[in-house]
Parts: sequence; structure tokens; C-alpha cells
Amino acid sequence: MKIRIIAGQFGGRLIDAPNTSRTHPMGERIRNALFNTIGGEIQGAEVLDAFAGSGAVGLEALSRGAKSVTMLEKDRVAAKVIEDNCKLLGVTESAHLIKAPVSKWLDTTDDTRQYDIIFADPPYHNQQLSTVSRLFSLLKPNGLMILSYTGIGGVPIQDEIVVVDNRSYGNAHLTYFRRVVS
Repeated sequence: MKIRIIAGQFGGRLIDAPNTSRTHPMGERIRNALFNTIGGEIQGAEVLDAFAGSGAVGLEALSRGAKSVTMLEKDRVAAKVIEDNCKLLGVTESAHLIKAPVSKWLDTTDDTRQYDIIFADPPYHNQQLSTVSRLFSLLKPNGLMILSYTGIGGVPIQDEIVVVDNRSYGNAHLTYFRRVVS
């Protein structure tokens, strides 16, 4: 399956998506709406793409001017697709792939980096909201996290994190969180 990078430096380029039911690439319409919503915040941002799948969201961020993207993906097939997509676009210096489950990486990483923007798109059949809530600790002050989910159940709540927007696109929902500066 092919996915199109929508805009920016790689706009119109096609990348691969894993040909498996274990990932659900974010649709082009939703990706476009997402990036239109966050606008200029992507420029120069350090981005974390958790549950990266094909890497389309992280690569779209790079295409639109992000400084760097770290992509987390546990599935072997999907991780290989991300590696190939990074090579295809020539972004191996600014795109970093970590082949691990998000929860395990959070448990074992000694990386203290924080991110301007975090994309969290867990599998729809296993939304892992407790893991998603742990990602809040990686947000810089005033940082933005976008959660893509089915809309079933609640969203994680945490001190110093506020919901700033909710959008629905059929059965896909995006909730935007911001770390408030205290």
C-alpha cells in the first residue's frame, strides 16, 4: 500500500505502508486536517511519533519543517517499512527509529529529551491509555500532544495538561493536549 506525503518538502511523494492488519495508517484527510490545525508549530519542532506504523505522520512533520522526529514502532514489518521510507526520502539524519513497544521504551530509556510535539496513534484494538498518559512527561512546557483514537472511552487526564481541542472524522478522533506553563 502507498501513502502520499501531503505538503512541504516531500509533498506529493509516495511512501510505503505496512501491508498488515496490525497497523492503521492515518488517512490523508485526517493527516491534512491535523497538520492544518497545528499550523506553524511544526516549524523547527522536535517531534515524537509514538506507535509510528508507516511513519507517515512523522515524515509529514519533517516534510513540513520539523527539526527532527523520533519514531517508536514495535512491529518488525512496520519498522522495516519506516527504515525504507526514511532512506527513500533521505531523512536518516533527522529521523530516528526506535524498535520497541512504547511502554517498554518509557520503562528503559535513559534519554531525558523532551519534545515540542508528540503524536500518539495507538492501535485501535488496544488504545493503551495508561501508556499514552505516560507520554505527557516527555512534553516540553507549552508542548502539544495529539492523540488519535476511536472515541470510545475517555482520554487521559493529568495535572498541568489541558485539552485544547477535539476533532472527529468518522470513527477517528483527535484530541489535542497542551502542557501548561506553571
